Amino acid sequence: MDLQLSEEQQMIVGMVRRFVREEIVPLELNLDPDTDQLPPADRERLIVKTKAMGLYGLDIPPEYGGPEIDLVTRTLLAIEMAQHRAGLYSPCYGVFGGAGLAQLFEATDDQKERYLYPTLRGEKRGFFGLTEPSGGSDPARAIQTRAVADGDDWVINGGKIFISGADKADFGLVFARTASEKGRNGVTCFIVDTDTPGFHVRRIVHTLRSANYATELQFDDMRVPATNILGQVNRGFAIANDRLSRQRIPYAAGCIGVAVKAHELALEYVPQRETFGAPLSSRQAIQWMLVDNEIDIQTSTWLVLDAAHKAQRGDSFRKEAAMAKLVGSEAGGRVVDRCMQMFGGYGVTKDFPFERWYREMRIRRIGEGPSEVQRHIIARDILGASLR
Repeated sequence: MDLQLSEEQQMIVGMVRRFVREEIVPLELNLDPDTDQLPPADRERLIVKTKAMGLYGLDIPPEYGGPEIDLVTRTLLAIEMAQHRAGLYSPCYGVFGGAGLAQLFEATDDQKERYLYPTLRGEKRGFFGLTEPSGGSDPARAIQTRAVADGDDWVINGGKIFISGADKADFGLVFARTASEKGRNGVTCFIVDTDTPGFHVRRIVHTLRSANYATELQFDDMRVPATNILGQVNRGFAIANDRLSRQRIPYAAGCIGVAVKAHELALEYVPQRETFGAPLSSRQAIQWMLVDNEIDIQTSTWLVLDAAHKAQRGDSFRKEAAMAKLVGSEAGGRVVDRCMQMFGGYGVTKDFPFERWYREMRIRRIGEGPSEVQRHIIARDILGASLR
């Protein structure tokens, strides 16, 4: 792996870095500190700019109209795009566009017409419904939502929890058990319209996340046509599993981006702040905190780029993605915590982004699989079948 960026990567990363610093960060000075949305006029103005940059729809494959961006470069951009107050869960407030639910690229032609293409045009929004009240760390075995065939339909009963964006979505991917066997075999993925009779959604109380609500879903005799099955019956968990592994790479990259920005703010601040007649930067305790920041950032950056390189080459990357997510989320949290400490009382005010990062970074050790599950994945990989 060559850690040196190519000239093209340097150019693209530089463009996005300037965009964040010149367009996004200044806007946040006048926004609610907990918002995850831009005013419509600003959003449309910035979308025009990202399209002019040739970077709109970053996660859309080129054959569907997206830019020619490889996974490593996309990971580098994820680090840059997170470097603002709302960057963890609303990087650049969505003005770079997105692919929505990536699983839909494997849908049937009819499903693409009804769901994928409207999503790419910004006409529809989707959600990903996997986690259940019975458990999220082991979703294949925890799924209790059931779907039973009835003529040309399937009737679904059950529920989901901690589902992001379902209250604003037009459709979603819902995973339900369609066979009696336990485990990943016997789970099917259904595309469900949110206006379907029997579909119920409610916001649950705010988590530590600033603006975007999590939701709870309930399905009561909800009928879904068989034409809305995504993939194969009883083989739907493979769709979820692929997403979980791949998503851990940009998820970790976002944690690194926030850590980079927090560290940058601290490096600007400590030479200016004086205590007992000398700048904070002269204190060994502060110097060591900055050193630990640097080590955490570089270590997690190398791990996330290694995972991206392996995934891009088509190599097995499940262990590497787990390592990147584990180290990126935990190291990022440590960096933000140290920087808050260096800023003292100012660090916990809403005048600075640290308190929002601190709250939201705590979630990252749980989202996309908690740290303990990542360790289990890594252990299972290095120990082999003896741990299965």
